[in-house]
Amino acid sequence: MGRRQNDSGFGKFTILSLFLMGAISCLAVYLFLTVVFSPNNTTASLSSMEHVDGVDDLLNHEEGGEEEERPCCDGVKHLELWGDAVKWGSDFRVNSSKECCMACKRMCRGDGGACLCNSWVFCGDRDACGPRFGECWLKRQKDALNPERRDLGDKVMWTSGLVFDKGEGIVGLETDYGILRIKLFPDCAPQSASYILELLALPHCIGCQIYRSESRGSFWDSEGNHIKKASFGPPFALIQGTFESIGSTFKDIPKEYCPTIRRGSVAWVGSGPEFFISLANHNEWKNAYTVFGSIPSEDMEILEKIAQLPTKSDVWNGIHVAVLENPVSLRFRRITT
Repeated sequence: MGRRQNDSGFGKFTILSLFLMGAISCLAVYLFLTVVFSPNNTTASLSSMEHVDGVDDLLNHEEGGEEEERPCCDGVKHLELWGDAVKWGSDFRVNSSKECCMACKRMCRGDGGACLCNSWVFCGDRDACGPRFGECWLKRQKDALNPERRDLGDKVMWTSGLVFDKGEGIVGLETDYGILRIKLFPDCAPQSASYILELLALPHCIGCQIYRSESRGSFWDSEGNHIKKASFGPPFALIQGTFESIGSTFKDIPKEYCPTIRRGSVAWVGSGPEFFISLANHNEWKNAYTVFGSIPSEDMEILEKIAQLPTKSDVWNGIHVAVLENPVSLRFRRITT
């Protein structure tokens, strides 16, 4: 079937125009997000803010909101977790790591109690696994916050992940103003959660701190909802800091779970180790950040206190930001639930 020749010129011009308009819009969003979080215009991780499509919702962080089901179930490739088997992979095979993860999730009661299965191991590399391809081992870690690793590295053929019920997978972030509880998302951001658990295992997190603090101002209400016709900042309603521990080697974390930022969302700036905790719902930021945890509504008061601490004004790439006069030190702690 031939194409009408008299349509070709106009059609190409129209498509090109639409493409350029879309590209300019994306570039504008990219540049805005870069300057909001980056103190300089280098290509370091702080300014790595490419737009990433993701799911629409994280959690409902309104007062009294219930935790919603997240639509992902992922693990870390080239990692084999050990532990007591509750279902043997030699007798249980599935087609994907997600199916294996979901099988483990189904062993959680959903009432906040301990899951019968809190870790899973899947063999998904057909060539490397050979006759073991598809094996799904469902396991129970004695200490899910310090999982037993059997092997890790590029030559490991297994993919492993953790599963926490509603009352599990919570770590404490101690400050001079109280302890913040972070509910980790190992099913959606497994590599991020794995790094946080590594920090939890350290005796100290030297260098971990909050260095930027900006209140909701008059732009967002106490529940984090944006006030109609108000500006989107500055201030930007966030707490920013770093989880880089001096003496430990940090490896960039790839993009994982990128939902809409909600009040209480804990997310990486770029590939980490810089992070931020949102004090408001930021629909305008689209799906640009890996969210690896959330702060419960009861603990937001601590962050609101930090947001009122004395700051000094600074300018990052033309954007006015508020930097704490005295950074707030952070210490990871186990939480008894």
